[in-house]
Amino acid sequence: MSDLTHLSETGEAHMVDVSSKAVTERVAVAEGRVIMRPETLALCLSGQAKKGDVFATARIAGILAAKKTHEFIPLCHPLLLTKISIDLEGDESLPGMRVTAMAKVSGQTGVEMEALTAASIACLTIYDMLKAVDRGMRIEGIALVEKRGGKSGDWTRDAEKNA
Repeated sequence: MSDLTHLSETGEAHMVDVSSKAVTERVAVAEGRVIMRPETLALCLSGQAKKGDVFATARIAGILAAKKTHEFIPLCHPLLLTKISIDLEGDESLPGMRVTAMAKVSGQTGVEMEALTAASIACLTIYDMLKAVDRGMRIEGIALVEKRGGKSGDWTRDAEKNA
């Protein structure tokens, strides 16, 4: 358990003290997918969903979620994020939507949880916007793709696979 920084020696959960860490630029990228029927994807891409613009709504929801991550995840620090982006792409080969979220900060702790939260909520929002026509959609593949900066350095999912 010594690697789990949020636990005390007796196993109690605590917020990590990051006050002695250097302020550095930190970036994290996360992804997710919403798998749906081909006709649901076509509806989404056409902009004709009854609830409105799926892309704009999912993008805004993901951005808001990243900014509120510390309210959802008890031991996360509140961060002054300097950038959040949500990229949404229809993919007929799934069929479905690919979501990529990027969070950036100049701070003393990483933004992995913010990127993961943004991707998750963007996917959930896509589901919500389209559930009236396809309740069988599924959300999958929520994962950290890369992180840069901080004491532990850079990490990418692809590098880990190839190691």
